[in-house]
Amino acid sequence: MADRELSAGKEQSTPTQESGKAEAAAGQATEKAGAATTAVAAGEMGAAEELLEREMFGGFSTWLHGAIQQTPSWLVSMVVHMVILLGLALLTLPEAVPDELRQLFLSPEELAEVDDLDDLPDEPLENIDVDITAIETDVAPEDVEIPMTDELEAAPMHVDLSEFGVEHAPRNDLLTTIGSFTGKGTEGRGGEARQALLRKYKGTPESEAAVALALQWLASHQMPDGGWCFNHALAPQCNGACRNPGDMAEARIGATGMALLPFLGAGQTHKTGKYKDNVNAGLFFLARNMKVTPKGGELWEKGGRMYSHGLASIALCEAYAMTHDRDLHDYAQAAINYICYAQDTIGGGWRYEERTPGDTSVVGWQIMAMKSADMAYLHVPPITVKKAIQFLDSVQANDGANYGYTSPGQGDATSAIGLLCRMYLGWKKDNPALQRGVKFLSDRGPSSGNMYYNYYATQVMRHWEGEEWDNWNNVMRDQLVNSQAKGGHEAGSWYMHKGDHGSDKGGRLYCTAMATMVLEVYYRHLPIYQKQSTEEEFPE
Repeated sequence: MADRELSAGKEQSTPTQESGKAEAAAGQATEKAGAATTAVAAGEMGAAEELLEREMFGGFSTWLHGAIQQTPSWLVSMVVHMVILLGLALLTLPEAVPDELRQLFLSPEELAEVDDLDDLPDEPLENIDVDITAIETDVAPEDVEIPMTDELEAAPMHVDLSEFGVEHAPRNDLLTTIGSFTGKGTEGRGGEARQALLRKYKGTPESEAAVALALQWLASHQMPDGGWCFNHALAPQCNGACRNPGDMAEARIGATGMALLPFLGAGQTHKTGKYKDNVNAGLFFLARNMKVTPKGGELWEKGGRMYSHGLASIALCEAYAMTHDRDLHDYAQAAINYICYAQDTIGGGWRYEERTPGDTSVVGWQIMAMKSADMAYLHVPPITVKKAIQFLDSVQANDGANYGYTSPGQGDATSAIGLLCRMYLGWKKDNPALQRGVKFLSDRGPSSGNMYYNYYATQVMRHWEGEEWDNWNNVMRDQLVNSQAKGGHEAGSWYMHKGDHGSDKGGRLYCTAMATMVLEVYYRHLPIYQKQSTEEEFPE
C-alpha cells in the first residue's frame, strides 16, 4: 500500500506544472506545423522549376532527337568527318615562314680536288668554296692597257641576287633559225649546228684545225691551281719553252677569264668535251677568287682591274648559259651585280676603278658581259643598260658611225667596239650610222697585228653579213691560219710583234686567245640580223 502511495505521489503534479507542459507542447506543435508548411512550399517551388526546365530543354532534346532520326545517315557522317578533318588541319598547319631575298653565302673550307664531271652527270660543279673575307688593299691607280677604251654610269648601291635565271626566261628569247637549227645566242657552238654555221659563214677545215691546235696550246699552259697567267712561261709544262711572255703576272683572274673564252667558244664546258677538266679547274679558280661583298661578286684585281672583272664575268655567264649549272648561277649573277655597282653614276661608263669616268675599251668588256648574262637569262637592270647607251652617246662621232676613247673620236678599235655594242643594244640594220660605221671598218679591212681591233671588228662584220663579211673573212681567216706557230712548244699559238698594247702586256697568251676567238666567230654567237631571228636586244 505504501508503494502505491509513493507511486501516486510521483504521478500527481501541481496545476502550474501542468500549464507549462501544455504551453511547451503547443509551441512544438507550432514549430512542426511551420516546418511542414515551409517544406511543402519548397517542394512546390522545386517542382515548378523542374517542370519549367523540362519544358525548355526537354522540347529541344526531343526535337534534336527527332531531327537526327529523320536526317539521312550519309549527311550525318559527312558532317562528322568534316569536323574531324578541320581539326586535323588546324593541328598540322605549319607556321608561316617569311620570304627572304636569296643571298650568296659562301663558307671558307679547304679546297677540294677537281673531279671528272662526266662520272657525276647530275652532281654540282664541285663545292666551290670562296673566302668571303673582304680584302681591302690600297692600290695606287696605274694605267694598265690590255688593248682597250673609255666610260659609263653606275647602277644601284646594292643589287640582290636573283632567282630569275634559274626559273624563267626573259621576254626576248634570242631564238634564231640557221637552216634546220633553232637556238639561243650560244647554241651554235657544238654538234651539227656548229658545222652548219661554219659552212654558211665560210669557215674552213684549216681554220678549225687552227682552233683545235690553239686549244691544245692553251691547255698545256694552264697553271697547277687551275688558272692561267699572262706570263705563260711560269706554267710547269712550258717552263720558258715559249717566247714572248706578257708582263702582267699579277692579273691572274683576267688571264684565266681570257683563256677560258676560246674553250667555251668551241663548245667545251666543265660538263662535256675533251677539255672539260681544264674548264672546270678554270671556273673553280674564278669562283675561289671572287670576293663577295654588298657590292656584288668582285673579280677586280690589282693587275687587270675592271678588265679582269669583265673578262671573268663573261666566262662565268657563258658557262652558265651553256650548261644551266645551278652551282654557277650565283657566281655569274654576283659578277653582273658588281658590274652594275661599279658603273659611273654620272657618265654611265666603266674604267679601271669602280665608279670612275669610263673609257670605251673597258666599257666594251662590261657590255659583252651583260650581253652574255642576258643570254643566260640572268638579271640585268634596265637602268644599267640605259646608262651604258648614255656613255656611247658621249663618245660617238659622225652621228654614231665612229667612237673615241674617252671623248668623241674615230679610232679604229674604239669604233669597232662602239658599233658592236650598238648592235647588241638594239640598233637595226637600216640605221644610217651603223651602215656608215660598217663601211668605215670594211674600207680599212683586217689589221695584220692589232688583235684588239680585229676581235671587235670581225664580230661587227660577221653580224652584218653580205659581201662586206665575205671580203673581210677571206683576209682575216687566212691571215690567222697562216701566221699560227707550227713547230716546237709554241705550236698552236700566236704572237703579233707589231700588235696592240695587249700584245706587250698580255704576251703570247693574250694573242692566242684573241686569235682563236676570231676563228670561232662563225659559231661563237648566232647572228643578230638573221631574218628568222627574234631581236637580240636587252629587255626594257
